[in-house]
Amino acid sequence: MFSEIMRRELEPQLEMPAVKKLYEALAAIDQPKDMALFLRDLLTLEEIKEASRRLLIAQNLKKGKSTRDIAKEFGVSTTTVVRINYWLHYGMGGYDLALKKLKQ
Repeated sequence: MFSEIMRRELEPQLEMPAVKKLYEALAAIDQPKDMALFLRDLLTLEEIKEASRRLLIAQNLKKGKSTRDIAKEFGVSTTTVVRINYWLHYGMGGYDLALKKLKQ
């Protein structure tokens, strides 16, 4: 399934065993509370907030909100919103996959 949605190839440095182990760990955690515990140990507070903000920005872009309105709502630059929009449309398909799973 993962390879079916990819629009680009993963960078070679992401093909190492340690990274694959991280993917497996993330996929194995099926409860939001457990994921929160793992992410808090793995990432800084700022990294968690930034990743969360990116997901919400992508969601708002999919809803058709303007770059300027999103930037103002989330307190980020329009450059940040444009970058997320680029990955939303020309990336690996990960944002679409995550947003579809959230709708389920």
